[in-house]
Amino acid sequence: MIYSVRGKLIHAEPGLAVVECGGVGYRCFVSLATMQKLPSKGSEVSLFTYLNIREDAMDLYGFADLAEQDSFKMLTSVSGVGPKVAMSILSDLSPDRFALAVMSGDAKTLTKSQGVGSKIAQRIVLELRDKIKGIQTQLPGDMQMSSISTPDDRSNRGEAISALTVLGYSQSEAALAIAGCDPSSTVEEMIKAALKALASRR
Repeated sequence: MIYSVRGKLIHAEPGLAVVECGGVGYRCFVSLATMQKLPSKGSEVSLFTYLNIREDAMDLYGFADLAEQDSFKMLTSVSGVGPKVAMSILSDLSPDRFALAVMSGDAKTLTKSQGVGSKIAQRIVLELRDKIKGIQTQLPGDMQMSSISTPDDRSNRGEAISALTVLGYSQSEAALAIAGCDPSSTVEEMIKAALKALASRR
């Protein structure tokens, strides 16, 4: 498999980048996130890649970093999730936000991406939750993915998250806000602290 390409960026358009390496132009499908990180045309660029082989085509997908590449591989390992759907999700969610959505059981956030229905979103959450636990993410401060509560959490954190979702916050937003709370706090204290944290981010 082609692990990465490095060369001159000779063409770029939404969802596509062409990198010339040794006189050969490699067409790479990219997410909007990677697209935003591309240098100007004619500059040197390096992309991590994934080669998807089908009966009628060989498509190369490019990523600005390993986190996005890993997320793409995990997504395409889920039954019913093809490369296009995976790129659609990664165009809307950064790898850390994608991981947060999965860990917090926030299938609704995943359905906001084109081509992702509720059944596919729920399958992604179900199949990838355990795989995502150990990955490195860029959550705010010193928060770790292990501190994110899951939907079946019956602790004070779980109850506080449920209360916040009733107030209109997404499962991901609520889980991230509650993750910074002292686990020994009461549900009311957690909700109050979380609301303050959420307000400061807006």
